[in-house]
Amino acid sequence: MAIKGTKKNKFVKAWMAEHVNDPWVKEATRQGYRSRAAFKLIELAAKDKLLHPGMRIVDLGAAPGSWTQVLRERSGSSASIVAIDLLPMAPIAGVTFVQADFREEEGLKKLESALGGHKLDLVVSDLSPNLSGVEAADQARSVHLGELALEFATAWLQPGGDLVVKAFQGEGFMALRRAMEERFSKVYVRKPQASRDRSREVYVVAKGLKV
Repeated sequence: MAIKGTKKNKFVKAWMAEHVNDPWVKEATRQGYRSRAAFKLIELAAKDKLLHPGMRIVDLGAAPGSWTQVLRERSGSSASIVAIDLLPMAPIAGVTFVQADFREEEGLKKLESALGGHKLDLVVSDLSPNLSGVEAADQARSVHLGELALEFATAWLQPGGDLVVKAFQGEGFMALRRAMEERFSKVYVRKPQASRDRSREVYVVAKGLKV
């Protein structure tokens, strides 16, 4: 029998109340974005000059598609965008979507097949682990996803290409950042305004893949 007023129920109610009243959520709804995360990429793209017409882009962990929407809008109809997620995603005009697990070899092969051998200008990753509530485990999974994104980007970006990776500050974060600094000319850690203040979430922007 469910017990009313449990700690979990209180957490869910508090989260829902915050979500419904969140100005970023309201603005995303008003502008037709699928989630508030769109504004994180909009800020990053403006600050670090990530997007221009005609780019080749991969969006890792794309569902529900708000980052893909921004990529499509800001890089124009001549851009080539491939998005991948384990979860289904409603279609976005001009975007190739691959429903597969990026972490598995089969999913990675499907993604690489969709690229048709073409090198990329930009890789973005809003990948996040399914949070267990065990901080050490969640942190390790987050860093691992960042490492996978870096490995993919290193293989598929053309020289000078850029990478954006979501990460959580904590154990392993600095090692991930150093690994990105070894491969890219400039690396910045950003905390977009649309990220919740209490969250350890940051975005690492790596500019200019080294030859």
